[in-house]
Amino acid sequence: MNKSTLALAVAVGVLAQQAGAAGFIEDSKATLGLRNFYINNDNRDSDAGTAKVKANGVQNKNEEWGQGFDLRFISGYTQGTVGFGIDAIGLLGVRLDTGGGTNGATSTSYGGTVFPSKSNGEAVDNFSSLGLTAKAKISQTELKLGTLQPKLPVIVTNDGRLLPQTFQGGQITSNEIKDLTLVGGQIEHAKGRNSSNNEELSIAGANSPTASGRDSNKFIYGGGDYKITKDLTAQYYYGNLEDFYKQHFLGLVHNWSIGPGVLKSDFRYFNSRDDGANGHESAYFTTGDYGTGITKGKVDNNLYSGLFLYSVAGHTFGGGYQVSNGNSDFPWLNQGDGSSAYLTTDSQIAKFARAGERTWQARYSYDFAKLGLPGATAGIVYLRGDNIDTTGKVGAAQTSVNATGRSEWERDLTLAYVVQEGALKNLGFTWKNAMWRNDIPGQRDQDENRLIVSYSIPLL
Repeated sequence: MNKSTLALAVAVGVLAQQAGAAGFIEDSKATLGLRNFYINNDNRDSDAGTAKVKANGVQNKNEEWGQGFDLRFISGYTQGTVGFGIDAIGLLGVRLDTGGGTNGATSTSYGGTVFPSKSNGEAVDNFSSLGLTAKAKISQTELKLGTLQPKLPVIVTNDGRLLPQTFQGGQITSNEIKDLTLVGGQIEHAKGRNSSNNEELSIAGANSPTASGRDSNKFIYGGGDYKITKDLTAQYYYGNLEDFYKQHFLGLVHNWSIGPGVLKSDFRYFNSRDDGANGHESAYFTTGDYGTGITKGKVDNNLYSGLFLYSVAGHTFGGGYQVSNGNSDFPWLNQGDGSSAYLTTDSQIAKFARAGERTWQARYSYDFAKLGLPGATAGIVYLRGDNIDTTGKVGAAQTSVNATGRSEWERDLTLAYVVQEGALKNLGFTWKNAMWRNDIPGQRDQDENRLIVSYSIPLL
């Protein structure tokens, strides 16, 4: 039994003795989230070349449709100087269709686009998992052990498919000092959004499910947010994935009332360097461009970004710029089964964080409540990245080239509506459409559509 499992068992035992205490039941909440999710991904030929695509087993079309169930119980705390509680999350995904076998699974993937795969590559009929979290609270400090879903600059839970990603570990959060939130923790495993299994941790370049000895079970993180004023927040966070990378993050967010609207400025900086085996063992190397045709090496990246959003009368206009310097691509926790990074450029298809990449973006969104239709929103984002340093093979002839100066662009469109009142309150409809084009060796252009119908039912 590992340390986190033992701690969880002890905490649950203590809790069982006090479960009847006032506060534990009275402050408990339970909800059932329903998500009907359809995704269609059209992989178009570009620089990759048709013959190469077929040789790699990449499907021209990925399509999956499923129904997800997300049952959550969040307890209150028992009375006393130290309060105890327990949270639970039960997840179930049911396959409705996989487009005649076009589920996106390959020999080097953890599963399909939405569902895990059987040994023959076909999508499973359903998959499920149960996560428990023991928690304790004293004053304004809270400790959690078990299933976690952190959303911090150095670790971000992904919720972009039928079911969300979860992590296993421990985290402590403190608000004892006014205007200062401190967070620290350790993660040991991750469960992907298309999996029922907990996997060890890795990064791009070393995250193949068919290889051994490329994982870590120790990601340590910590940092805090400090509200300098009511409109200005400063952040610092540190993350260390043992044997892969060490990462420092600095952030500054400011809201400034200008005329009838508000200008939000969001500045971010990441400094990422190698750790342990990543500095000298090729099995742990990450992706990037290291000169003379070398595509993998140790982590070496500095990433700077700024995003500006001006909101007025339901309209939000935005623009931003990001620079990714160094030999490696930007590193983040990435098991190869779908993940998120805390980047202003983390988009529906691409991340825009390759070695050498310079990305500018423009965005616009509108809240139709200003026109008398509350719950309806629309948004569009365009990103273009240039100056990408990369090496790869191009076309049917599989000719290897140095590809400094390559580019990519993506256009994302979102339309959404959530019923605000009546018997169907909380029923939501979302359409997300994305186009991604590039001239990067080994990559294919993509068009993607997602249709999502969601509903949340309060049970307690």
